[in-house]
Order: sequence, then structure tokens, then C-alpha cells
Amino acid sequence: MKNNHLFIILSSFLSLVILFPLTSCEDGKPQQDQTTSFDIPELLPRNEKLQYGKEWDDVMNQYQKLKLTIQKNTEDHASIIKMAHLFIREARITGEHGHYYPAALSMTEKILQSKTKINNTEFLALVTKAGVLLSLHEFNKALETGQKALLLNADNAQIYGVMTDCYVELGMYDKAVEMADKMISIKPDLRSYARISYLREIHGQIPEAIQAMKMAVEAGIPGYEDTAWAMFTLAELLERYGETEKAKLLYEEILAARPEYPFAISALGALQLKNKNLNEAESTTLQAIQVIPEVGFYTQLAEIYKKQGKKESMDTVVKDVFQMLKDDEKSGHNMNLEYAHIYLDLLEDPDNALVFAQKEYEKRPNNIDVNRLLARIYKAKSNDEMVRKYITLAKSTNSRHPELNVLTSSI
Repeated sequence: MKNNHLFIILSSFLSLVILFPLTSCEDGKPQQDQTTSFDIPELLPRNEKLQYGKEWDDVMNQYQKLKLTIQKNTEDHASIIKMAHLFIREARITGEHGHYYPAALSMTEKILQSKTKINNTEFLALVTKAGVLLSLHEFNKALETGQKALLLNADNAQIYGVMTDCYVELGMYDKAVEMADKMISIKPDLRSYARISYLREIHGQIPEAIQAMKMAVEAGIPGYEDTAWAMFTLAELLERYGETEKAKLLYEEILAARPEYPFAISALGALQLKNKNLNEAESTTLQAIQVIPEVGFYTQLAEIYKKQGKKESMDTVVKDVFQMLKDDEKSGHNMNLEYAHIYLDLLEDPDNALVFAQKEYEKRPNNIDVNRLLARIYKAKSNDEMVRKYITLAKSTNSRHPELNVLTSSI
């Protein structure tokens, strides 16, 4: 489930919406709507492992201040946008996507449905909404929303980041490169370097991809969550292309700064699994699960139980995974690829895997990750003709993903 885990993480990071400088209205005094009110979603308690000193206190204080401000004036769009961003950050940190992504969308819809247009908050609401839709894997809807935002402001770096993500996921790679170039020309920072790195990997430029992700890490602030993410993504990139020891050192470096960073913990568990240290892998993966309820951690645990021959334990975890996926779907999350990977890699059921992968292919037939997954599924079904078809599509960008070499050599 390693590749599925990467997809989840990348999708989640690439849709991150940063805080923008905001003012409430042009004259600084927006009119309060005396007749309209709306429920503000709650801030869920964080696992104590994720509180990181004063960080959680600051988040709780910010939430309460924003909540009071919005309750006093439901047309304070600046505060509503800030609340949406707070929910997005909490989704990333806590893994409570089913609560926080709908919460963030409810904030953006309040602005978009308002008859009061204040400064550029309509643009910011659209950018934020597009970012959440990306995280929900609703890529066509995200693109449509992003295009509306772009019409309102073509000089903002973040909108080009959102558009880059949309075009990448939809397999429109030339457009993605164009958008990323515009983003980095406006604001060369962690987020723009990360997107350049991903596009370089897609096009088979592996040393250049690694260099760009190193620049993303260097552009971050030590100890911050987005810097930890950039280090994590760099480590996975190194691991994917054979530099396992360097990757391991990076995972450990992340944990030195953020001791309970769950993705680095899980990644170490995955390395232990790869090295057939199954008991260590189980213990490490359970440690990650105790921090956040990430589907990828549970599928990794199920894979460990499978390797250990603990069928009953594996079946229990798989049942939990399917329930988590259903819960995510209820909150609007497209989970086609997650289902496909579970059926293929964990349950060894390529027929059911094909059902879900085909659904995703119909949504975005040019995406190389989707095509590579279909090639793997048809290999499991011993259909080499279809394997060749989807390998050709998966190689259309000159991708050098290791799975492609394995598939090519097998037919």
C-alpha cells in the first residue's frame, strides 16, 4: 500500500491553502447581517501526541476568537476564510478529514452564497474551496472552481498552485507545467518548489526532482509541519529511487524535530516491513496509528499481519479499513484508488480492483498513476496485451517510476 499512501499524502499537501493577508472590507467596517446566522463546526480535541507545546493552545485560542467574531458578525468574510484555513490545517495534522473538509467547505459556501462582496474574499473562498475539493479527490470540480478564481485574480501565486494540482491529477501535464512556472515566478517558496519537484519526477527528471525538493525543504521553517512534510516527501522520493539509507536518515531527522510526526513513523515501519523485520514493523505502525487515524497506516498494518500469517488480525483490520473508507465517502471523499489498491495489493482480488480503477480512469484517463495501476491490475489478471496498453499510457511523460520497469520486464 506504499504507493497509495504516497498518493494520499501528495494530494493532501498539494491542496494546502496558505493564509492570505485579509481585511474585512474596503472601509474596514462591514455591515453586520442581523437576520442571518449559521452553525460553526466544532474544533475537535487533538491527540496529546499532536499538541506540540504551545501550538495547540494557539490553535484553540485562534478558533475561539474567530468563532466569537463570526457570531457577532456573520458577514465578516475575512474571519470566515481564516476559520476555513484553520480547519484545513487541522485536517492535515490530525487526519480527521471527514470532519474538517466539510467544515472548511461550509465556511467557503457561506461567503460564496453571500450577497455582500467584500474585497477579494470571493476569490479567496474559491481558492480555498478548490483546495479542499482536491483533497477530496474531486479533481474536475476543483478545476472548475479554480478557473472561476483565476478569472478574479491572475496575480496570486496560490491559485496557480491549485491549478497545477488540478492539471496534474487530470493528466494535463503541459498545462500543469505552465501553471507551476507562473507560480514560482510570483513566489518561489516551499510550495512552488515542491510542485516543480513533483512535475520533474513525472517527466523522468529524477536528480532534478530531488534537487527541487531539497530547495523546498531549505525554504521551510525548521520544526513547522509543512517543512516536515517537505522533508518527508524528499525522503520518499529518495527511497523510491533506491537511496534507502538517506531516506531513513531523513525520516529520523523529521522525528527529532516533531517526535510524533505520524507519516515518518509509518514510513520507518514500511522500511522494517520491506526488510522483513515484521515484529518491529508491527510495533512501529501501531505507534503511527495511535497518533492519527490514517487509512494508509491501517492498510500497512493489515499487510504486516498478512506477512505474519495472522489472518484473523488481518481480517479485523481490513474490516476497519472498509468502514473508514465508507465514512470518508459519506463526507464527499472519492476513494476509488484506495479501494483499488486494497483489493489488488492486500486482498489479491484484481477483478474488484479493476472495478474501482476503471471508475477512476473514466474520470481522468490521462493520469499516469491511474494508468500504471491499471497495468498492474491487468498483470495480475495475466492479460499482457492490456498491460502493454496501459504501460504505454503510463510512460507518456517519460516517467521512470520503478513499477514501470518491473511491469515492462515481466511481459
